[in-house]
Amino acid sequence: MAEVILSIDQGTTGTTVVLIDGDLRVLARGYREFRQIYPQPGWVEHDPDDIWDSLLGAIRDALRGDVLSPSDIRAIGITNQRETNVIWNRQTGKSYHHAIVWQCRRTAEICNELRAGGYEKVFTEKTGLLLDPYFSGTKLKWQFDNVPGLRDEVKAQRVAAGTIDSYLIWRLTDGRSHVTDVTNASRTLLMNLKTLLWDEELCGILDVPMEVLPEIRGCADLMGYTRDVPGLPDGIPICGCAGDQQAALFGQACFAPGEAKCTYGTGAFLLLNTGGTPVPSGNRLLTTVAWKLGDTATYALEGSVFIAGAAVQWLRDGLRIIEHAAEIEELALKVSDTGGVTFVPAFVGLGAPHWRSEVRGIITGITRGTTRAHLARAALEGIALQNVEILSAMESDCGRSLVGLKVDGGASANNLLMQMQADFLGCRIIRPKVVETTALGAAFFAALGAGLMKDVNEIKHAWKEDRVFEPQMDGNTRAEILTRWRDAVRRT
Repeated sequence: MAEVILSIDQGTTGTTVVLIDGDLRVLARGYREFRQIYPQPGWVEHDPDDIWDSLLGAIRDALRGDVLSPSDIRAIGITNQRETNVIWNRQTGKSYHHAIVWQCRRTAEICNELRAGGYEKVFTEKTGLLLDPYFSGTKLKWQFDNVPGLRDEVKAQRVAAGTIDSYLIWRLTDGRSHVTDVTNASRTLLMNLKTLLWDEELCGILDVPMEVLPEIRGCADLMGYTRDVPGLPDGIPICGCAGDQQAALFGQACFAPGEAKCTYGTGAFLLLNTGGTPVPSGNRLLTTVAWKLGDTATYALEGSVFIAGAAVQWLRDGLRIIEHAAEIEELALKVSDTGGVTFVPAFVGLGAPHWRSEVRGIITGITRGTTRAHLARAALEGIALQNVEILSAMESDCGRSLVGLKVDGGASANNLLMQMQADFLGCRIIRPKVVETTALGAAFFAALGAGLMKDVNEIKHAWKEDRVFEPQMDGNTRAEILTRWRDAVRRT
Protein backbone atom coordinates (compact mmCIF):
# COMPACT_ATOMS: atom_id res chain seq x y z
CA MET A 1 0.00 0.00 0.00
CA ALA A 2 2.00 2.96 -1.29
CA GLU A 3 -0.47 5.75 -0.51
CA VAL A 4 -2.48 7.06 2.42
CA ILE A 5 -5.90 5.60 3.10
CA LEU A 6 -8.51 7.43 5.16
CA SER A 7 -10.37 4.78 7.14
CA ILE A 8 -13.69 5.65 8.78
CA ASP A 9 -14.76 3.46 11.71
CA GLN A 10 -18.25 4.59 12.63
CA GLY A 11 -19.05 2.88 15.94
CA THR A 12 -21.89 2.75 18.42
CA THR A 13 -20.65 5.44 20.75
CA GLY A 14 -18.26 7.40 18.55
CA THR A 15 -16.60 7.81 15.17
CA THR A 16 -12.90 7.18 14.56
CA VAL A 17 -10.93 8.35 11.54
CA VAL A 18 -7.52 6.77 10.98
CA LEU A 19 -4.95 7.67 8.33
CA ILE A 20 -2.85 4.62 7.42
CA ASP A 21 0.21 4.40 5.16
CA GLY A 22 1.70 1.55 3.17
CA ASP A 23 3.70 0.22 6.12
CA LEU A 24 0.49 -0.10 8.18
CA ARG A 25 1.55 2.83 10.31
CA VAL A 26 -1.20 4.89 11.85
CA LEU A 27 -0.10 8.37 10.82
CA ALA A 28 -2.94 10.24 12.49
CA ARG A 29 -6.17 9.59 14.31
CA GLY A 30 -9.31 11.51 15.16
CA TYR A 31 -12.19 10.50 17.41
CA ARG A 32 -15.48 12.09 18.42
CA GLU A 33 -18.18 10.68 20.67
CA PHE A 34 -21.86 11.46 20.12
CA ARG A 35 -25.10 11.30 22.08
CA GLN A 36 -26.83 8.10 23.08
CA ILE A 37 -30.61 8.53 23.16
CA TYR A 38 -32.81 6.30 25.34
CA PRO A 39 -36.50 7.21 24.81
CA GLN A 40 -37.72 4.24 26.86
CA PRO A 41 -36.14 1.33 28.73
CA GLY A 42 -34.65 -1.02 26.14
CA TRP A 43 -34.88 1.56 23.35
CA VAL A 44 -31.67 3.03 21.87
CA GLU A 45 -31.46 5.74 19.19
CA HIS A 46 -28.90 7.99 17.49
CA ASP A 47 -29.44 11.30 15.76
CA PRO A 48 -27.97 10.84 12.24
CA ASP A 49 -26.86 14.48 12.24
CA ASP A 50 -24.83 13.77 15.40
CA ILE A 51 -23.13 10.87 13.60
CA TRP A 52 -22.34 13.04 10.58
CA ASP A 53 -20.99 15.85 12.78
CA SER A 54 -18.84 13.34 14.68
CA LEU A 55 -17.37 12.16 11.37
CA LEU A 56 -16.53 15.69 10.25
CA GLY A 57 -14.98 16.42 13.63
CA ALA A 58 -12.90 13.24 13.54
CA ILE A 59 -11.67 14.10 10.03
CA ARG A 60 -10.62 17.56 11.25
CA ASP A 61 -8.81 16.03 14.21
CA ALA A 62 -6.98 13.48 12.07
CA LEU A 63 -5.83 16.13 9.60
CA ARG A 64 -4.81 18.66 12.24
CA GLY A 65 -1.15 19.64 12.08
CA ASP A 66 1.43 19.60 9.33
CA VAL A 67 1.95 15.83 8.97
CA LEU A 68 -0.60 15.24 6.22
CA SER A 69 -2.62 17.19 3.72
CA PRO A 70 -6.10 16.18 2.51
CA SER A 71 -4.55 15.91 -0.96
CA ASP A 72 -2.46 12.96 0.28
CA ILE A 73 -5.57 10.79 0.65
CA ARG A 74 -5.90 8.32 -2.23
CA ALA A 75 -8.96 6.35 -1.12
CA ILE A 76 -11.54 6.06 1.63
CA GLY A 77 -12.68 2.91 3.42
CA ILE A 78 -15.75 2.72 5.65
CA THR A 79 -16.68 0.32 8.39
CA ASN A 80 -19.66 0.79 10.65
CA GLN A 81 -22.00 -0.40 13.37
CA ARG A 82 -24.03 -2.79 11.29
CA GLU A 83 -27.70 -3.30 12.11
CA THR A 84 -28.41 0.34 13.03
CA ASN A 85 -30.62 1.82 10.32
CA VAL A 86 -31.61 5.27 9.07
CA ILE A 87 -34.48 6.46 6.87
CA TRP A 88 -33.95 9.85 5.25
CA ASN A 89 -35.31 12.24 2.63
CA ARG A 90 -33.49 11.98 -0.71
CA GLN A 91 -34.00 15.70 -1.42
CA THR A 92 -33.13 17.28 1.92
CA GLY A 93 -30.96 14.60 3.52
CA LYS A 94 -32.93 14.95 6.74
CA SER A 95 -33.89 11.77 8.58
CA TYR A 96 -37.55 11.02 9.18
CA HIS A 97 -36.75 9.50 12.57
CA HIS A 98 -33.72 8.96 14.75
CA ALA A 99 -31.57 6.02 13.71
CA ILE A 100 -32.67 2.88 15.55
CA VAL A 101 -29.55 1.30 17.03
CA TRP A 102 -28.64 -2.38 16.85
CA GLN A 103 -28.99 -2.63 20.63
CA CYS A 104 -32.61 -1.41 20.57
CA ARG A 105 -35.21 -3.98 21.63
CA ARG A 106 -38.40 -2.14 20.65
CA THR A 107 -39.31 -4.66 17.95
CA ALA A 108 -39.40 -7.67 20.27
CA GLU A 109 -43.18 -7.97 19.88
CA ILE A 110 -42.91 -7.80 16.08
CA CYS A 111 -40.41 -10.68 16.24
CA ASN A 112 -42.75 -12.65 18.52
CA GLU A 113 -45.65 -12.18 16.09
CA LEU A 114 -43.51 -13.29 13.15
CA ARG A 115 -42.38 -16.39 15.02
CA ALA A 116 -45.97 -17.16 16.00
CA GLY A 117 -46.90 -16.82 12.33
CA GLY A 118 -44.34 -19.49 11.40
CA TYR A 119 -41.96 -17.16 9.57
CA GLU A 120 -38.69 -17.78 11.43
CA LYS A 121 -37.75 -20.79 9.30
CA VAL A 122 -37.95 -18.89 6.00
CA PHE A 123 -35.89 -16.01 7.42
CA THR A 124 -33.22 -18.35 8.81
CA GLU A 125 -33.01 -20.42 5.63
CA LYS A 126 -32.73 -17.39 3.36
CA THR A 127 -30.67 -14.99 5.50
CA GLY A 128 -28.82 -17.16 8.03
CA LEU A 129 -30.22 -14.94 10.79
CA LEU A 130 -32.79 -15.35 13.54
CA LEU A 131 -35.90 -13.30 14.22
CA ASP A 132 -34.50 -10.92 16.81
CA PRO A 133 -34.81 -7.13 17.36
CA TYR A 134 -31.03 -6.98 16.79
CA PHE A 135 -31.44 -6.99 13.01
CA SER A 136 -32.47 -4.10 10.76
CA GLY A 137 -35.53 -5.57 9.04
CA THR A 138 -37.93 -5.32 11.96
CA LYS A 139 -36.56 -1.86 12.81
CA LEU A 140 -37.45 -0.74 9.28
CA LYS A 141 -40.91 -2.25 9.63
CA TRP A 142 -41.42 -0.40 12.92
CA GLN A 143 -40.48 2.91 11.32
CA PHE A 144 -42.74 2.43 8.31
CA ASP A 145 -45.58 1.45 10.64
CA ASN A 146 -45.05 4.24 13.19
CA VAL A 147 -43.65 7.34 11.47
CA PRO A 148 -46.66 9.40 10.28
CA GLY A 149 -46.77 9.95 6.53
CA LEU A 150 -43.68 7.87 5.78
CA ARG A 151 -45.41 5.51 3.35
CA ASP A 152 -46.85 8.51 1.50
CA GLU A 153 -43.29 9.82 1.18
CA VAL A 154 -42.30 6.47 -0.36
CA LYS A 155 -45.02 6.89 -2.99
CA ALA A 156 -43.57 10.32 -3.77
CA GLN A 157 -40.16 8.67 -4.27
CA ARG A 158 -38.53 10.80 -1.59
CA VAL A 159 -37.42 8.05 0.83
CA ALA A 160 -34.02 6.38 1.12
CA ALA A 161 -33.20 3.79 3.75
CA GLY A 162 -30.09 1.94 4.76
CA THR A 163 -27.58 1.03 7.39
CA ILE A 164 -25.05 3.61 8.58
CA ASP A 165 -22.62 2.90 5.73
CA SER A 166 -25.32 3.78 3.20
CA TYR A 167 -26.15 7.00 5.01
CA LEU A 168 -22.51 8.10 5.25
CA ILE A 169 -21.77 7.25 1.61
CA TRP A 170 -24.87 9.19 0.56
CA ARG A 171 -23.67 12.26 2.48
CA LEU A 172 -20.02 11.90 1.46
CA THR A 173 -21.08 11.84 -2.21
CA ASP A 174 -23.60 14.66 -1.77
CA GLY A 175 -26.51 12.34 -2.48
CA ARG A 176 -25.06 10.79 -5.64
CA SER A 177 -24.60 7.23 -4.31
CA HIS A 178 -27.23 5.17 -2.52
CA VAL A 179 -25.35 1.92 -2.03
CA THR A 180 -24.38 -0.61 0.62
CA ASP A 181 -22.00 -3.53 0.74
CA VAL A 182 -22.92 -7.19 0.95
CA THR A 183 -21.85 -7.61 4.59
CA ASN A 184 -24.12 -4.85 5.88
CA ALA A 185 -26.94 -6.06 3.65
CA SER A 186 -26.57 -9.54 5.12
CA ARG A 187 -27.56 -8.16 8.55
CA THR A 188 -30.95 -6.77 7.56
CA LEU A 189 -33.16 -9.91 7.35
CA LEU A 190 -33.85 -8.76 3.78
CA MET A 191 -30.93 -10.14 1.71
CA ASN A 192 -30.80 -13.69 0.37
CA LEU A 193 -27.48 -15.32 1.31
CA LYS A 194 -27.34 -17.33 -1.91
CA THR A 195 -28.28 -14.64 -4.45
CA LEU A 196 -26.70 -11.77 -2.47
CA LEU A 197 -29.68 -9.65 -3.54
CA TRP A 198 -32.68 -8.18 -1.75
CA ASP A 199 -35.33 -10.87 -1.39
CA GLU A 200 -38.83 -9.95 -2.56
CA GLU A 201 -40.56 -12.46 -0.29
CA LEU A 202 -38.79 -11.28 2.86
CA CYS A 203 -39.38 -7.61 2.05
CA GLY A 204 -43.03 -8.47 1.55
CA ILE A 205 -43.35 -10.24 4.90
CA LEU A 206 -41.89 -7.21 6.69
CA ASP A 207 -43.78 -4.77 4.44
CA VAL A 208 -40.57 -2.92 3.55
CA PRO A 209 -40.75 -1.26 0.09
CA MET A 210 -37.80 -2.50 -1.96
CA GLU A 211 -37.44 0.79 -3.84
CA VAL A 212 -36.09 2.54 -0.73
CA LEU A 213 -33.22 0.09 -0.31
CA PRO A 214 -29.66 0.75 -1.56
CA GLU A 215 -27.86 -1.12 -4.32
CA ILE A 216 -25.72 -3.98 -2.93
CA ARG A 217 -22.04 -4.02 -3.95
CA GLY A 218 -18.87 -5.92 -3.06
CA CYS A 219 -16.54 -4.86 -0.25
CA ALA A 220 -13.82 -3.48 -2.53
CA ASP A 221 -16.14 -2.07 -5.22
CA LEU A 222 -16.31 1.62 -6.05
CA MET A 223 -19.05 3.19 -3.95
CA GLY A 224 -18.73 6.77 -5.19
CA TYR A 225 -16.56 9.88 -4.99
CA THR A 226 -16.42 12.61 -2.35
CA ARG A 227 -18.23 15.82 -3.14
CA ASP A 228 -18.67 18.96 -1.00
CA VAL A 229 -17.36 17.31 2.17
CA PRO A 230 -15.91 19.92 4.58
CA GLY A 231 -12.18 19.34 4.94
CA LEU A 232 -11.82 16.91 2.00
CA PRO A 233 -11.21 17.52 -1.70
CA ASP A 234 -13.78 16.35 -4.23
CA GLY A 235 -13.13 13.16 -6.16
CA ILE A 236 -11.61 10.85 -3.54
CA PRO A 237 -12.85 7.33 -4.35
CA ILE A 238 -14.79 5.51 -1.65
CA CYS A 239 -13.85 1.97 -2.58
CA GLY A 240 -13.86 -0.07 0.61
CA CYS A 241 -16.86 -0.91 2.76
CA ALA A 242 -17.80 -3.61 5.28
CA GLY A 243 -19.65 -3.98 8.55
CA ASP A 244 -17.38 -3.58 11.54
CA GLN A 245 -17.07 -7.24 12.49
CA GLN A 246 -16.40 -8.45 8.96
CA ALA A 247 -13.85 -5.65 8.54
CA ALA A 248 -12.11 -6.85 11.70
CA LEU A 249 -12.05 -10.45 10.43
CA PHE A 250 -10.43 -9.18 7.23
CA GLY A 251 -8.06 -6.89 9.13
CA GLN A 252 -6.99 -9.87 11.25
CA ALA A 253 -6.01 -11.73 8.05
CA CYS A 254 -8.39 -14.59 8.87
CA PHE A 255 -8.48 -15.69 5.24
CA ALA A 256 -8.50 -19.48 5.70
CA PRO A 257 -11.56 -21.52 6.73
CA GLY A 258 -11.36 -22.23 10.46
CA GLU A 259 -9.59 -18.99 11.39
CA ALA A 260 -11.47 -16.86 13.92
CA LYS A 261 -11.36 -13.52 15.72
CA CYS A 262 -13.14 -11.76 18.55
CA THR A 263 -13.60 -7.99 18.60
CA TYR A 264 -14.22 -6.27 21.94
CA GLY A 265 -16.12 -3.03 21.55
CA THR A 266 -19.47 -1.96 22.93
CA GLY A 267 -20.36 -5.62 22.40
CA ALA A 268 -18.17 -8.64 21.66
CA PHE A 269 -18.30 -10.50 18.38
CA LEU A 270 -16.75 -13.83 17.42
CA LEU A 271 -16.50 -14.62 13.70
CA LEU A 272 -15.21 -17.84 12.18
CA ASN A 273 -14.30 -18.04 8.49
CA THR A 274 -16.20 -20.95 6.87
CA GLY A 275 -15.01 -20.44 3.28
CA GLY A 276 -17.05 -20.16 0.10
CA THR A 277 -20.16 -21.94 1.31
CA PRO A 278 -22.65 -20.77 3.97
CA VAL A 279 -22.63 -23.16 6.94
CA PRO A 280 -26.03 -23.44 8.67
CA SER A 281 -25.79 -23.41 12.45
CA GLY A 282 -27.43 -26.03 14.61
CA ASN A 283 -26.70 -23.97 17.72
CA ARG A 284 -28.46 -20.68 16.99
CA LEU A 285 -25.36 -18.91 15.73
CA LEU A 286 -25.59 -16.62 12.71
CA THR A 287 -24.55 -17.51 9.19
CA THR A 288 -23.36 -14.33 7.52
CA VAL A 289 -21.29 -12.96 4.64
CA ALA A 290 -17.67 -12.35 5.65
CA TRP A 291 -16.83 -10.36 2.51
CA LYS A 292 -17.13 -10.33 -1.25
CA LEU A 293 -14.16 -9.57 -3.51
CA GLY A 294 -14.98 -9.41 -7.19
CA ASP A 295 -17.47 -12.21 -7.87
CA THR A 296 -16.32 -14.39 -4.96
CA ALA A 297 -18.10 -14.38 -1.60
CA THR A 298 -16.66 -15.73 1.65
CA TYR A 299 -18.94 -16.68 4.55
CA ALA A 300 -18.66 -16.86 8.33
CA LEU A 301 -20.34 -18.11 11.48
CA GLU A 302 -20.91 -15.41 14.08
CA GLY A 303 -21.79 -15.24 17.73
CA SER A 304 -22.78 -11.85 19.10
CA VAL A 305 -22.54 -10.59 22.68
CA PHE A 306 -24.56 -7.41 23.05
CA ILE A 307 -22.71 -5.94 26.04
CA ALA A 308 -18.93 -6.04 26.53
CA GLY A 309 -17.16 -2.68 26.79
CA ALA A 310 -20.52 -1.11 27.62
CA ALA A 311 -20.39 -2.95 30.96
CA VAL A 312 -17.23 -1.03 31.83
CA GLN A 313 -18.87 2.21 30.72
CA TRP A 314 -21.74 1.43 33.09
CA LEU A 315 -19.32 1.01 36.00
CA ARG A 316 -17.88 4.40 35.03
CA ASP A 317 -21.04 6.36 34.26
CA GLY A 318 -23.74 4.48 36.19
CA LEU A 319 -22.10 3.30 39.40
CA ARG A 320 -19.16 5.75 39.19
CA ILE A 321 -16.74 3.28 40.74
CA ILE A 322 -14.09 4.29 38.19
CA GLU A 323 -13.42 7.64 36.50
CA HIS A 324 -11.92 6.28 33.28
CA ALA A 325 -12.51 2.95 31.54
CA ALA A 326 -8.78 2.18 31.50
CA GLU A 327 -8.74 2.12 35.31
CA ILE A 328 -10.71 -1.12 35.51
CA GLU A 329 -7.71 -3.44 35.04
CA GLU A 330 -5.73 -1.88 37.88
CA LEU A 331 -8.79 -1.95 40.16
CA ALA A 332 -9.63 -5.58 39.30
CA LEU A 333 -6.04 -6.67 40.02
CA LYS A 334 -6.42 -5.55 43.65
CA VAL A 335 -8.22 -8.84 44.32
CA SER A 336 -7.30 -12.37 43.26
CA ASP A 337 -10.87 -13.38 42.43
CA THR A 338 -14.40 -11.97 42.46
CA GLY A 339 -15.18 -13.18 45.97
CA GLY A 340 -18.06 -15.22 44.58
CA VAL A 341 -19.61 -12.31 42.66
CA THR A 342 -20.94 -13.04 39.17
CA PHE A 343 -22.02 -10.27 36.80
CA VAL A 344 -24.18 -11.09 33.76
CA PRO A 345 -24.30 -7.81 31.78
CA ALA A 346 -27.55 -8.52 29.93
CA PHE A 347 -28.57 -4.85 29.86
CA VAL A 348 -30.42 -5.29 26.55
CA GLY A 349 -30.98 -9.05 26.65
CA LEU A 350 -28.73 -12.00 25.87
CA GLY A 351 -27.34 -12.60 22.41
CA ALA A 352 -26.02 -15.87 20.97
CA PRO A 353 -26.72 -18.66 21.60
CA HIS A 354 -29.62 -17.70 23.92
CA TRP A 355 -31.33 -14.90 21.93
CA ARG A 356 -33.44 -13.84 24.89
CA SER A 357 -34.36 -10.21 24.34
CA GLU A 358 -36.58 -10.03 27.41
CA VAL A 359 -33.97 -10.71 30.12
CA ARG A 360 -31.93 -8.07 31.91
CA GLY A 361 -28.61 -8.01 33.73
CA ILE A 362 -27.95 -9.54 37.14
CA ILE A 363 -25.21 -9.44 39.78
CA THR A 364 -25.16 -12.39 42.17
CA GLY A 365 -23.07 -13.37 45.19
CA ILE A 366 -22.80 -9.92 46.79
CA THR A 367 -21.89 -9.88 50.49
CA ARG A 368 -20.86 -7.24 53.02
CA GLY A 369 -17.30 -8.04 51.99
CA THR A 370 -17.86 -7.17 48.33
CA THR A 371 -15.74 -4.22 47.18
CA ARG A 372 -15.36 -2.05 44.10
CA ALA A 373 -12.49 -4.29 43.06
CA HIS A 374 -14.68 -7.41 43.20
CA LEU A 375 -17.31 -5.74 41.01
CA ALA A 376 -14.64 -4.61 38.53
CA ARG A 377 -13.19 -8.11 38.30
CA ALA A 378 -16.67 -9.64 37.96
CA ALA A 379 -17.42 -7.25 35.10
CA LEU A 380 -14.32 -8.37 33.22
CA GLU A 381 -15.15 -12.02 33.90
CA GLY A 382 -18.69 -11.41 32.63
CA ILE A 383 -17.35 -10.05 29.34
CA ALA A 384 -15.10 -13.09 28.86
CA LEU A 385 -17.57 -15.72 30.05
CA GLN A 386 -20.22 -14.72 27.53
CA ASN A 387 -17.88 -15.93 24.79
CA VAL A 388 -17.47 -19.45 26.19
CA GLU A 389 -20.87 -20.71 25.03
CA ILE A 390 -20.39 -19.10 21.63
CA LEU A 391 -17.05 -20.79 21.00
CA SER A 392 -18.47 -24.15 22.11
CA ALA A 393 -21.34 -23.73 19.64
CA MET A 394 -18.91 -22.82 16.83
CA GLU A 395 -16.80 -25.87 17.51
CA SER A 396 -19.92 -28.04 17.40
CA ASP A 397 -21.14 -26.52 14.11
CA CYS A 398 -17.74 -26.86 12.45
CA GLY A 399 -16.72 -30.18 13.96
CA ARG A 400 -13.31 -28.91 15.05
CA SER A 401 -11.65 -27.36 18.09
CA LEU A 402 -10.07 -23.95 17.86
CA VAL A 403 -6.47 -23.77 19.01
CA GLY A 404 -6.23 -19.99 18.76
CA LEU A 405 -8.42 -16.91 18.67
CA LYS A 406 -7.24 -13.54 17.35
CA VAL A 407 -8.48 -10.56 19.34
CA ASP A 408 -8.85 -6.86 18.70
CA GLY A 409 -10.83 -3.80 19.71
CA GLY A 410 -10.24 -1.39 22.56
CA ALA A 411 -10.67 -3.88 25.41
CA SER A 412 -8.14 -6.29 23.90
CA ALA A 413 -5.46 -3.98 25.34
CA ASN A 414 -6.60 -5.14 28.80
CA ASN A 415 -4.10 -7.90 29.64
CA LEU A 416 -6.17 -9.22 32.55
CA LEU A 417 -9.26 -9.57 30.38
CA MET A 418 -7.28 -11.37 27.67
CA GLN A 419 -5.79 -13.78 30.22
CA MET A 420 -9.29 -14.44 31.55
CA GLN A 421 -10.44 -15.14 28.02
CA ALA A 422 -7.64 -17.64 27.44
CA ASP A 423 -8.38 -19.33 30.76
CA PHE A 424 -12.14 -19.61 30.27
CA LEU A 425 -11.95 -20.69 26.62
CA GLY A 426 -9.00 -23.00 27.12
CA CYS A 427 -7.28 -21.78 23.95
CA ARG A 428 -4.53 -19.39 22.89
CA ILE A 429 -5.48 -15.71 22.57
CA ILE A 430 -3.45 -13.88 19.93
CA ARG A 431 -3.29 -10.08 19.93
CA PRO A 432 -1.92 -8.24 16.88
CA LYS A 433 0.41 -5.26 16.92
CA VAL A 434 -2.35 -3.12 15.39
CA VAL A 435 -5.48 -3.64 17.51
CA GLU A 436 -7.53 -1.19 15.44
CA THR A 437 -8.19 -4.03 13.01
CA THR A 438 -11.71 -2.83 12.23
CA ALA A 439 -10.36 0.38 10.73
CA LEU A 440 -7.45 -1.58 9.26
CA GLY A 441 -9.84 -3.98 7.49
CA ALA A 442 -11.72 -1.05 5.94
CA ALA A 443 -8.39 0.38 4.80
CA PHE A 444 -7.40 -2.97 3.26
CA PHE A 445 -10.67 -3.14 1.30
CA ALA A 446 -10.13 0.43 0.07
CA ALA A 447 -6.51 -0.33 -0.90
CA LEU A 448 -7.62 -3.37 -2.92
CA GLY A 449 -10.42 -1.37 -4.53
CA ALA A 450 -8.11 1.48 -5.46
CA GLY A 451 -5.44 -0.86 -6.80
CA LEU A 452 -2.95 0.14 -4.09
CA MET A 453 -2.63 -3.50 -2.97
CA LYS A 454 -2.62 -6.52 -5.29
CA ASP A 455 -4.26 -9.26 -3.23
CA VAL A 456 -4.81 -10.68 0.25
CA ASN A 457 -1.33 -12.19 0.31
CA GLU A 458 0.07 -8.70 0.86
CA ILE A 459 -2.24 -8.32 3.85
CA LYS A 460 -1.26 -11.71 5.25
CA HIS A 461 2.42 -10.84 5.14
CA ALA A 462 1.78 -7.41 6.69
CA TRP A 463 -0.14 -8.75 9.72
CA LYS A 464 2.05 -8.94 12.84
CA GLU A 465 1.55 -10.64 16.20
CA ASP A 466 2.03 -8.65 19.42
CA ARG A 467 1.38 -11.05 22.31
CA VAL A 468 -0.02 -14.51 22.95
CA PHE A 469 -1.97 -15.40 26.11
CA GLU A 470 -1.85 -19.11 27.01
CA PRO A 471 -4.44 -20.78 29.29
CA GLN A 472 -3.13 -20.93 32.87
CA MET A 473 -6.20 -21.73 35.00
CA ASP A 474 -6.55 -25.21 36.46
CA GLY A 475 -9.52 -27.28 35.38
CA ASN A 476 -11.29 -27.31 38.75
CA THR A 477 -11.25 -23.52 39.11
CA ARG A 478 -12.46 -23.11 35.53
CA ALA A 479 -15.29 -25.58 36.07
CA GLU A 480 -16.33 -23.82 39.29
CA ILE A 481 -16.47 -20.40 37.61
CA LEU A 482 -18.38 -21.76 34.60
CA THR A 483 -20.91 -23.48 36.88
CA ARG A 484 -21.46 -20.26 38.82
CA TRP A 485 -21.83 -18.36 35.54
CA ARG A 486 -24.42 -20.76 34.11
CA ASP A 487 -26.41 -20.57 37.33
CA ALA A 488 -26.45 -16.76 37.16
CA VAL A 489 -27.53 -16.84 33.50
CA ARG A 490 -30.45 -19.10 34.41
CA ARG A 491 -31.58 -16.54 36.99
CA THR A 492 -31.78 -13.67 34.47
